[in-house]
Amino acid sequence: MKKIFKVLFLFLLMVTAVSCGEQNTSEQKQETAAEEKAEEKKEKIKIEILIPGNKDDNGFMEAAYRGYEKIRAEIGNVEVNYISDVSATSEEKALTGAMREMAEKKPDLIIAQGGQNNKPAEVVSKEFPEVKFIVIQGNVKGENLGSYSVDQEQSAYLAGALAGYMSNSGKVGHLSGAWPQPGLNARAAFYNGLISVRPDAEFYTTFTGNLDDTELNKYAAARQLEQGADVIYTMLNGGRAGATEAIKEKASDTYEIGNVIDWTKEDEVFIGSAVADSSIAIFNAAKDFSEGKLKLGEVNTIGLEEKEVVAITMSDRVPQETKDKVLEIKDKILSGEIKISTEYTGQEFDPNTGDFVGQDYKEKLK
Repeated sequence: MKKIFKVLFLFLLMVTAVSCGEQNTSEQKQETAAEEKAEEKKEKIKIEILIPGNKDDNGFMEAAYRGYEKIRAEIGNVEVNYISDVSATSEEKALTGAMREMAEKKPDLIIAQGGQNNKPAEVVSKEFPEVKFIVIQGNVKGENLGSYSVDQEQSAYLAGALAGYMSNSGKVGHLSGAWPQPGLNARAAFYNGLISVRPDAEFYTTFTGNLDDTELNKYAAARQLEQGADVIYTMLNGGRAGATEAIKEKASDTYEIGNVIDWTKEDEVFIGSAVADSSIAIFNAAKDFSEGKLKLGEVNTIGLEEKEVVAITMSDRVPQETKDKVLEIKDKILSGEIKISTEYTGQEFDPNTGDFVGQDYKEKLK
């Protein structure tokens, strides 16, 4: 009988020990989960993205939105928001005001799409030293300010060479809406690529004052075509559709070269595209910040070495011999044999008068 009681007593002790152990384990798991949740909440960083134009413009602004989506999908410890349609004409005052409103929310990081945000970022970053600022395609830097860019000058230079090879008339156009410094640099790179293979080319470069106005940009493209231009490089957003329409109405041997994305996949009028996908620059800035590696006080650039980000694409309408020549130039850029100039000191084409005018004419469009 004593043995039976002894066995029962030992059994009860074991059950109690196991029960207590399970309870302790359960409590530990709950505590760990609570700690992880608290830590996750504590570590979540807030990012605001400023998109000056329309996020569905099939161009530069849409690239910013793709960057936003990529951040949401691939970086787990961030809370990211964006605003768009701030100013189609890249008005400095409007962009500064929008950026200031963002900063007042006290995010950890503000990413602004486009070099038109250079001056706004310089101003607002000094007002909010606790907030970090990154300008995409910018060239500004400071204690809490930096720039992340894709080297659109490289793909623009190659686009210029392609235009020079493909033009029958020797007259080539360039059409854009706004003129932040990165846009001016790309225009210059395109021109220098053009004259590197066609020194006698006539260059018709126009800034209309609006990247999204379809009719305005169609009119400007049509006026360039009337002068004999048979290849036009369009650096536009929503307004590109108007330029494309004008080019298609002109003749079958009149071509367009796009930018930002691969436009050769969209319409056969495009013989090439100067790809420079700034969505990757936006994503890289957010990723670097989330990992404590954000590069401030400098300009960080991705170039042709990342072929998925910066490239020249060419359609089947481009002869293989021409493609080979353009790709040979690409190799020389990568090797450092070709240095790309971002200086253009020539005149601009005024579509309203049909005259070549000084570069200051576009200031009247503001």
